[in-house]
Amino acid sequence: MSAPLRNVAIIAHVDHGKTTLVDQLFRQSGTFRDNQRIEERAMDSNDLEKERGITILAKCTSVEWEGTRINIVDTPGHADFGGEVERILSMVDGVILLVDSSEGAMPQTKFVTGKALSLGLRPIVVVNKIDRPDERIQEVLDEVFDLFVSLEANDEQLDFPVLYASGRNGYANEDPSLREGTLTPLFQKIVDHVPPPSADEDGPFKFLVTLLDRDNFLGRILTGKVASGSIKVNDPIHALDSSGKVVETGRASKLLAFRGLERVPVDEAKAGDIISIAGLAVATVANTIANPSVTEPIQAQPIDPPTLSMRFAVNDSPLAGREGTKVTSRMIRDRLEREAESNVAIRVTESEDKDSFEVAGRGELQLGVLIETMRREGFELGISRPRVIFGTDENGNRTEPYETVVIDVDDEYSGTVVEKMALRKAELTDMRPSGGGKTRITFSAPSRGLIGYHGEFLSDTRGTGIMNRLFEKYGPYKGRIEGRQNGVLISMEAGDAVAYALNSLEERGELFITAGTKLYEGMIIGENAKPDDLEVNPLKSKQLTNFRSSGKDDAIRLTPPRIMTLEQAIAYIDEDEMVEVTPQSIRLRKVHLDPHERKRHKRKVEAA
Repeated sequence: MSAPLRNVAIIAHVDHGKTTLVDQLFRQSGTFRDNQRIEERAMDSNDLEKERGITILAKCTSVEWEGTRINIVDTPGHADFGGEVERILSMVDGVILLVDSSEGAMPQTKFVTGKALSLGLRPIVVVNKIDRPDERIQEVLDEVFDLFVSLEANDEQLDFPVLYASGRNGYANEDPSLREGTLTPLFQKIVDHVPPPSADEDGPFKFLVTLLDRDNFLGRILTGKVASGSIKVNDPIHALDSSGKVVETGRASKLLAFRGLERVPVDEAKAGDIISIAGLAVATVANTIANPSVTEPIQAQPIDPPTLSMRFAVNDSPLAGREGTKVTSRMIRDRLEREAESNVAIRVTESEDKDSFEVAGRGELQLGVLIETMRREGFELGISRPRVIFGTDENGNRTEPYETVVIDVDDEYSGTVVEKMALRKAELTDMRPSGGGKTRITFSAPSRGLIGYHGEFLSDTRGTGIMNRLFEKYGPYKGRIEGRQNGVLISMEAGDAVAYALNSLEERGELFITAGTKLYEGMIIGENAKPDDLEVNPLKSKQLTNFRSSGKDDAIRLTPPRIMTLEQAIAYIDEDEMVEVTPQSIRLRKVHLDPHERKRHKRKVEAA
């Protein structure tokens, strides 16, 4: 008889302490040896997750506590990675909702919790970081209850157990006044409150693929929960798509189960287990892997549609091919198709010229993470401004995606934020004080108006504001929204930037480059102080005579330039501009580098 099983997902908003809590669950369940060296935030497995401190990829792990095996699934806390979330929740039988004792229930929490409640999963609420000086435990619990009611939770889900915890200090209690102990009450609550997997042990083997990754030795690895029956290594299997058509047949060459952070080979897996299977070459996410006698597939959860698209093009700038190793359209196509295969929230379509690809996803962050991953792999790309994906309603009218935007801001800046959001066609839906001299403002805003706003928002609030966004619905088209107010400074020459020339350009606006930066004609080197674009010569050097020496240039002190991150650059550019992304550089440029070509194109757009 195998050990009793519990499958549970942990839901939390970005930065509410989910990954730190999982670390402590590992330590206190005896998953690690006492002398074993483990990294902090062990579940953040790739470099980008460690750098940004956010969960991007859903991951499974497993701990054993007093004879019960608990499979824990770490879900991303950001709606941009919602494609991961929707599939993952079909593998579990209960959820732990982790909320910060000060910040409370946030919009991204609402997204994942709504998905979990609609599947009928019963939540355990853990109020984390109760040792914060600004904790407001009771108000936060009231907010969570109101959130569940608004998400139409049933009576059983509303009667949720509550624990008060500090993930960093490793304790959880039912009494909010205690500030010590262990996580034993949390383990006990999981075992008591989360039902064992409802699986048919005697039926034929069935398994829905929810995650896909690759291994250099094993090939495709498909992860999911065994819905019925059991499987042994080398058993014959076949893959069915959602319509019941056989995609491929083969054998289960390797079965892997989760033990702590490791995936270990096992000989057999039974109904209710979360496992990985290797041995198939074509089967993908949302396919059913089953015994050859099975003809009915398991129905997968429908996925919300993408709302934003960007053009990924071959880098055609004069500096192309100098820093990256993967520069051809074939390499870019293969990489994007591989991404779309494992990430169901991304759609890739090839353009007619075969040199660029339209990549549609959930939001700027999701596509930004994909671009950042690709540049680290050695790709060079040209990226267009993000565009929202429009729809049509039943009457044939144009619709566009809307987002719920929740902003926490110091009282003194609330007026500026409301004014700026109104310019972007956002509607104010709620405004209330949130304590500590801060106001929480909620808007319903078209996604189009929010592109590029985050940087401006941080400047307006002196870096103290917090903005959270969540896809809300497709609503009526709001008409034209004003874009960037200022023009740009465009280089009219190719070469290395000269300090003497940059010094005289500083009065024209803000620069994005330093002396010595390699430039080409049509590259954007700064922001103009006026609304129009301006062509400038950043290579002009001082004329030398008998009386003038070039040595005086050493005394030039340039203002530090504005160096943009990838996300800032993508949000900044206009329709006729692109971001050139290479493993070492991020450059802004005009789509048409030749000034005559730009004028011709502008006339054509104005005439249309």
